[in-house]
Amino acid sequence: MSAVNEPLTQFERNARVVLEQSLSRIDGRTRSRLNQARQAALEAAGARRPAWWRSLTLMPTVGAAAAALLVAVVLWHRQPAGEPPVLEAQHAEDMDLLADSEALELLDGWDGPFYEWATAQTDNVQSDG
Repeated sequence: MSAVNEPLTQFERNARVVLEQSLSRIDGRTRSRLNQARQAALEAAGARRPAWWRSLTLMPTVGAAAAALLVAVVLWHRQPAGEPPVLEAQHAEDMDLLADSEALELLDGWDGPFYEWATAQTDNVQSDG
């Protein structure tokens, strides 16, 4: 309908007359039941529903989902068993020395052909697999 200060149009006036006539044809008992139903609907619409997260029926589901997420994160971040352990500081120097071919020649009792043969054997085993 129109605002309070605006005059009613002819359509609005006719609609009001028809509605008031239909209301006068309804008996008191039906009118009372309609009013009670309207009040109950207004009351139900105005009532606040409890928050979904406060519902105790969802707690087991939320707990199971959180546990599954925790297991997934733990398994995802676990290191593979095949990784070599981290070398200690004193062994790191030895590894650097062995990796440097010029430094190997300076070692006492250097057996260059043996190390070259062992490296070639290791490379052959890796390429066959």
